Formats: sequence, C-alpha cells, structure tokens
Amino acid sequence: MARTLRLVLGDQLSRGLTALDGAQPGEADVILMAEVAEEATHVPSSRVRIALFLSAMRHFAADLVAGGLMGGGPMGGGPMGEGLTVDYVALDDAGNSGSLAGELTRAIARHGARRVVMTEAGDWRVEQALIRAAAAAGVDLDIRPDTRFLCSRNDFRDWARGRRQLRMEHFYRMMRRRTGLLMADDGDSPAGARWNFDAENRKPFDARAAGGRPPAPAGFPPDEVTRAVIRLVDARFGAHVGDTAGFDWPVTRAQALTALEDFITRRLERFGDYQDAMAAGEEVLFHARISPALNLGLLEPLEVCRRAEAAWAEGRAPLAAVEGFIRQILGWREYVRGIYWLEMPGYAATNALDARRPLPWMYWSGETDMACMAAALGQTLRTGYAHHIQRLMVMGNFALLTGARPEEVAAWYLAVYADAVDWVELPNVQGMALHADGGRMASKPYAAGAGYISRMSDHCRGCRYDPKRPTGDGACPFNALYWDFLIRNRRRLDGNPRLALAYRSLDRMAPARVAALERQAADFLAHLDRHGSDRGFGRPTDAPTDATGDLFA
Repeated sequence: MARTLRLVLGDQLSRGLTALDGAQPGEADVILMAEVAEEATHVPSSRVRIALFLSAMRHFAADLVAGGLMGGGPMGGGPMGEGLTVDYVALDDAGNSGSLAGELTRAIARHGARRVVMTEAGDWRVEQALIRAAAAAGVDLDIRPDTRFLCSRNDFRDWARGRRQLRMEHFYRMMRRRTGLLMADDGDSPAGARWNFDAENRKPFDARAAGGRPPAPAGFPPDEVTRAVIRLVDARFGAHVGDTAGFDWPVTRAQALTALEDFITRRLERFGDYQDAMAAGEEVLFHARISPALNLGLLEPLEVCRRAEAAWAEGRAPLAAVEGFIRQILGWREYVRGIYWLEMPGYAATNALDARRPLPWMYWSGETDMACMAAALGQTLRTGYAHHIQRLMVMGNFALLTGARPEEVAAWYLAVYADAVDWVELPNVQGMALHADGGRMASKPYAAGAGYISRMSDHCRGCRYDPKRPTGDGACPFNALYWDFLIRNRRRLDGNPRLALAYRSLDRMAPARVAALERQAADFLAHLDRHGSDRGFGRPTDAPTDATGDLFA
C-alpha cells in the first residue's frame, strides 16, 4: 500500500518537478498521471492540443518507469537509478472517471494512500478541484511551489504589493537583476546600456533584407506512441478543430532540446527584426515555436534564456534579438503567471468595457474575406499555432473592436492553441487583448485600425478590403470598427493619456463623417450577428464613400 501518491499533471512533464522531490522506487511512492476527458472538453480543445498533451504525457511516464531520464537527460534531481512506480490512467481505460479530481479520488482508494504530493497547478479550476478531492478523501495534501518558474507566486505578490499599476517593464527589470541575464559587469546595469530594444524590433518582413525566406522550424514525425494517441483523439474528438495529419510537435525532452537548438542556430539572429511581422505563407517566420515545450515542462525557462544569452556572447546573434526573445520569457511569461495567481478567481469575470457581443462564428469556421483574419484564424484552427502579434493585434484586436464577450474569447484562446494553459491564456485575453481588467495589466487597450496591420504585414495586398478606406464599399472593417470602439467607450477611456491623440483626432472630425463611421460599423456588426462572417458585406446605402482622412492606428 502506497504511503504517498505523487500527482503529475499534463503540463508538469519535468524531472525536476517538486512533486517528485524525494520520490523513491518501489511501492511506497506512486506517481499518478491521468488522461481525462474533462481537460479536453471543458473548452472544446483542438485535436492538436489534446494529442500533444497526451503524447508528451505518455512519453514522460515511460521515461520515469525506465529510469527517470527524459531523453536529453534529467532536468534537476539527477537520474533515479531504477524506475519509479507510475499509475497511468489512459483516456480509454475502463472506469476512467473523466476528471482529475475523480482519478485522484480513485487512486487514493486504490493505493490506500495517506498523503498526496502535488506541484502547484497551472489552472485555478484544476487546483481547487484537487484540493476539494483530497479533503473529501481525508488525506494530507502537500502542495509544493512550482520552481520551474523564476518568480514564485509569493514573490510576485510581494513585488505587486502597494503598486497602483503592475507594469511588465518594471517587473522585467527586476527579473533581469535577479537572474543576471543580459546584465553588465556591475550587476545593476543592462548589457548594451539599454533595458529594452523593442523600438528596433518592429520591421515588416522583407525577404531580400532578411536574406531569403526563413528556415522552416525542425519538425518531429510522430512515433508509434504519438500515432496511437492521434488515432484515439481523432476517434473521440473528431468534431473538434485541428488537423492532426500534420502533427510535428516535440513530445520528449530530447526533441524539445533539438527544437530549441534549431531556433538558436537558424532563426534567433533575425527574430528581433521580424518578431512583430506577418507575411502570407509564412506561419512561423523567425519565431522559436517552443512555447508548447516550455508550457508542458519539456524545457525550462532559465535554460532557454541562458542558451539565447550564450548565442549573443558568442557573437552569433545581436543583442536586440536576444533581448527581445528573453523579454518574452523572463519578462512576459513570468509576469502573466504572476498576474493570474494574484488576481484569480475574480480575474476571469472581469469585463471593464461591458463587452456583450457573442464571439463571431468565424473564429471557429475561419470563414472571412479579411485576409489578415483568414490567415491567422486558418493556421490557428489547423495547426494550433500563431505568433503573438497575430494573437494580439489581429484576432485579439478584432474581438476587442467588435465588443466580444471576454468569457467566450478566453474560452476560444484556451481551446485552439497547442501551448494553451489557463495561467497564460486568461491574462493575455483579459488584460492585453480585451482590456477587460480595466488597465490592471496594460496602460491602454491594444486597439488599432487597418493601418497597423497594413504596416506590419502583406495581407492587405489583394484583400477585397482597402486598408485606406474608412467607409464605403470595400472599406476595411478594422477602420470603422476602431473609431466606433473609441466612440462607444469614450466614457470609460477618455481620460487615458495614451488615447488622447486618438480622441483629439475624433473631435476634429465633421459630425457627418463620425455618423458615417458609426453606420459603417453598425452595418458590419449586424452582418456578423446574422452570419458570423463578413462575406457579402457591402456599402451601407446611406453612407457616403470616403477614402480620405486620417486613420489613427
């Protein structure tokens, strides 16, 4: 009979996981891992996401049994010698309860466990359910910090205490000093005498300037374990979005290390220049595509940052590119996790702009004549991947401008992305994409008209919508929607200093033009309400054609 049951969740596939600290071979310690339908259906998860999690879990469990090694070597803790005892519940096992709480309850009874050890979960809902299940079973529950992150929940709470605004830049500088990453010899000043090279990392993609097309990221053809998972997922979740036929994500630590090295050696050098760019037919550009491996636990953030820093020190990547990459992990990734655990559970219900419109059906169908949205939605629904600008400034921006309900938007982001875990998706939706938290994270809504997308992509070329037209037949919907967003939210946003220029531009407009913008937006939104797509959207009969005027974006 097991004295201790050690729980490993699907996004905790790290040999250095605190739940595994002190685990001994034999029957005294049993590792519990469970595939459950609830985690695939509480939002209708993409088949790509489900297959990635299940395959990575099965590979990790096999490594624990075989000797505690994860392909490329142990991540902390050292090799275990003989294997650990793993109680692995597969999705199609007879008696599977369908929930993590249910499987924990069953395992406690099955093994006669008197103690459960787990590492902090990445989802408030999951952690609370497990706490309740352990209490109901009458066992001791030891919840340990997740030391894979570089800022603990308590440390973030201490940093946030007394701050009226929680700005990522301030947090990021603190983390740079704490870790020593990209710091000068004095330990207090940044390398290159600048903390942030963001202003230099905003170039639209130009194949000639970039030296040709970006190299394709390393892919990993499914082995038999992954193929079996894909068959199971396709059979059980066939109605969910996602194309498993092209599945090539890393599912082991060895593969994740290969993916990291592929990025460092082949794309990091150009990452900074083009990290905000979008281009037709280029779904990855110079991005790393390692966020799923990081969020599963196959890679750890500090090792990733140090590998990038070493590339700069060796002269193989410029400081601006390396700083931009490290900021995404050391700054943004740690910051959004801190926000999540600081603000939950109330954070999920925030709706500061009182957005009430249903999420347009195009988010699930991909059907739209807006080229930028079609590209971003299409690759998201098919592959489970899109980079941060597509997520924020195209799909997130459109949801913001149309006034989509935050709870529906958050559920969509959690469902469709291969790297989705609640701690990262929810703050990015509530705080960044939708400004639903009223500015707790971002100093202004990330709203933009067609001008931004036109500058940073080639999607507008050949699109049926003209990014320079605010109203009239063929006007890009982003333009009228942008101004309509400012108009209907003026009471809430008028005092925001970062929107002062936009509101001054609005106040200079002739009343007739303002009315035309509002009519254009209303007609477009009415069409979305009817059909969930913009196809067939035409010029309002009472709106003048206006191809001129300043479009602030």
